[in-house]
Amino acid sequence: MRAIGSAFLKESRSLLTGDYLPKIERCVTLLTDDQIWWRANAASNSIGNLLLHLSGNVRQWIVVGLGGAVDMRDRDAEFGQRDVILRDELLARLRETVNEADQTLANFNDERLLEQFGIQGLEVTALGAIIHVVEHFAMHTGQIILLAKMFTKADLAFYDFESGAPLLTWPKVESAK
Repeated sequence: MRAIGSAFLKESRSLLTGDYLPKIERCVTLLTDDQIWWRANAASNSIGNLLLHLSGNVRQWIVVGLGGAVDMRDRDAEFGQRDVILRDELLARLRETVNEADQTLANFNDERLLEQFGIQGLEVTALGAIIHVVEHFAMHTGQIILLAKMFTKADLAFYDFESGAPLLTWPKVESAK
């Protein structure tokens, strides 16, 4: 069973740091600050709000919930933000949070995956908390990709299929002005 727990932690870390975060970085790098803060209507979130929300969620569930850090999250402020926070600052915040979560998971004892933790007023297992974060991050990554494609009207070229198998490309891209 330890092998399964260890593999689960490794795969969760890989999805967050090696798949979802680079896709978000690529998308956001292609957009202007105005595009990052655009919203379809008052009930919708901007990419900027989603980046703040991802930072808050990952930190609260992994860094605080499983790692024992101090919880300073203001969830309502993540969605209430209307003033522009520059792209580079948003990405730096998200990278820092994902790196903290990655370190927390790297140091997490896989024998504790079924242990209960109090997170966001809920009692959840560590396994459930990690699944929640990975799934939640994936969902918002998809929303950001959709909006980036809408604005850029371009294939974001995440994968190269030339060899028949999908290979990650993650090319350097030029920032939007």
